[in-house]
Amino acid sequence: MQVGSESEDQAIQGMAFLPEHVYINAGDKVTWKANSAEIHTVTFLAAGQSLDSTQPFNPLDPRYIFRHGGKSYDGTSYYNSGVMSNVSNSGFKETDHYTLTFPNAGEFTYYCLVHGMAMKGMVHVRSAGTDYPYSQSQYDRQAKKQERQILRDGYKSWDAARDQANNHTVIAGTDNGTSMVMRFVHQEISIKVGESVTFVNNGMGAPHTVTFGKEPANIFAPLGDPGHFTGGDLSSGLMPPGSHFTVTFHSAGEFKYICALHDFMGMVGTVEVRK
Repeated sequence: MQVGSESEDQAIQGMAFLPEHVYINAGDKVTWKANSAEIHTVTFLAAGQSLDSTQPFNPLDPRYIFRHGGKSYDGTSYYNSGVMSNVSNSGFKETDHYTLTFPNAGEFTYYCLVHGMAMKGMVHVRSAGTDYPYSQSQYDRQAKKQERQILRDGYKSWDAARDQANNHTVIAGTDNGTSMVMRFVHQEISIKVGESVTFVNNGMGAPHTVTFGKEPANIFAPLGDPGHFTGGDLSSGLMPPGSHFTVTFHSAGEFKYICALHDFMGMVGTVEVRK
């Protein structure tokens, strides 16, 4: 099974397990492979545990970022892959694959803790000896078809973001719940001293940051005074979907900024402030 997807330039990231459903028999194994630079987890919640109790994703909690549970799924306990990614510079100690054996029949739902309800899958475990409805090659074809649709949806969202952006409004990433655009739109803007720029995360599932200057040790906490920015270190902290961050520029110059979560994918921008 594939965990996530992405375009060649990493601008479009997919919040999806590909495919979402897999049908196996008791005693079989499932292996999930990281397929994107964006981080994800494969997480089976404990009996009685709600997904809401895990949200928002806490990157400082070892239960979220490291592997928990054994190699054989018992159907009731908390099992977690730890952070998964196909790159090694996302800021976490990543794993690129995760394998579980399923000894007992049942219907088992799992989630990505980073993206919550937006990204879930199901393992359907039937009795040993049951005929398989799909081969691995058929699952691979399903995954490829879903990947192509995610890319198409991502480019549509990117186009829509361009229509919403201007020199005073930057779309700080956007997504439709599955396809994520890991770019600031517009990436380069020009304003005058004393004017403001509002950065808007209008997506449904992916958090971002707007970070000027040196990347802080804690990228999730706000830093600096956005109402009177003249240069130096300033950060929005974590911007969940639906949030915004307004910066008023009181000094001329060229100010570069990044999303501290996704800059290695190319999510960077520049504000040119003229007198």
